[in-house]
Amino acid sequence: MKALLIRYGELALKGQNRPFFEDTLVRNIKKRLSDFDSVTVKKEQGRIFVENLSEQYFDEAIERLKRVFGIVGITICEVAEKNLEEIKQVAEVVTKNELEKGKKTFKVETKRADKKFELKSPEVSKLIGAHILKKFAGVYGLCVDVHNPDFILNIEIREKVYVYSSEEKGIGGMPLGTGGRAHLLLSGGIDSPVAGFMIAKRGVEIEAIHFYSFPYTGEKAKEKVIDLCKVLAKYTDKIKLYIVPFTEIQLSIYENCDERYLTIIMRRFMMRIAQKIAMQNGGLALITGESIGQVASQTMESLFCTQAAVSMPVFRPLIGMDKEEIIKLAKRIGTYDISILPYEDCCTVFVPKHPKTRPKLEEVLAEESKLKAEELIEKAVTNTEWMVIRDR
Repeated sequence: MKALLIRYGELALKGQNRPFFEDTLVRNIKKRLSDFDSVTVKKEQGRIFVENLSEQYFDEAIERLKRVFGIVGITICEVAEKNLEEIKQVAEVVTKNELEKGKKTFKVETKRADKKFELKSPEVSKLIGAHILKKFAGVYGLCVDVHNPDFILNIEIREKVYVYSSEEKGIGGMPLGTGGRAHLLLSGGIDSPVAGFMIAKRGVEIEAIHFYSFPYTGEKAKEKVIDLCKVLAKYTDKIKLYIVPFTEIQLSIYENCDERYLTIIMRRFMMRIAQKIAMQNGGLALITGESIGQVASQTMESLFCTQAAVSMPVFRPLIGMDKEEIIKLAKRIGTYDISILPYEDCCTVFVPKHPKTRPKLEEVLAEESKLKAEELIEKAVTNTEWMVIRDR
């Protein structure tokens, strides 16, 4: 019989709160595998096991689990009863799989979680190692290397015995749902989806807010953002997306304010609208894809003016990253190819020729006072549409 052994990392450091994080991870795993019949998910002393899963679905299950935050490793293991002869048999199966990949050296590591088992860990390792060496040394040229082996034969003795070698890496982080909720200002560009991913990886449930400037941005721009949410939902299971009508606000800024301040004032309106939506929907923070100095609206002075528009914390996980680092991560999570599609978002509408790169807050506020800000914000929030985008 085979099972999937799931290993997690920093959850183990959570002390008295550890059960909460473990139970949340178990729930997330069950949800991700819910369409597989009869599958069971259980936790046991620092490990999670997926059992009763048909072997034909192992590859698909592993691919899904690699996108579950909190998991650092996934392994297909052979399961045996606590009987030395049966352990030897399943150890042979695991070893042969590795030998057929061309590996030549090994060592055995045993973890005896069940202290009632009659043999101690070093004894089990010695007996199984000797058996494997005798079985395969002549045929495959297998030998022991305790310092730098080609593979490690792992044996974990629990309610049952789990034997495994190679491991698929998980995405790490914290289980989604353990870190509260935050709202992502999602454009159609490269940066903001990556920022949302990075905060979600810390266990934060994210909802997305997109500012839509019809007719200056068309349906293709909206579809692009929906497609980005579909990719993010592969990691978060689902995302609630708010579509905010932003045209009237942009036109009002363009017609009444000094052109040099257009971008900063626009960003301040976005932040204020996002804060209202977040507060109405249980959000505790905002998320942006800003990086210091990347564009005019992301100088230190500009960020200060933008931040001053809201009282809610603003998370900027990309703040110290350069563009190449962000692009690399966007490609890894699968958002890059969508982000570079040539459909403009509202941030590219009414771009000033000579934006103010070192704005002073008092100057920005003076320009902003020319607008009926609260009326415009309230109207935009009232007319906001939303949808829920799910992974499956």
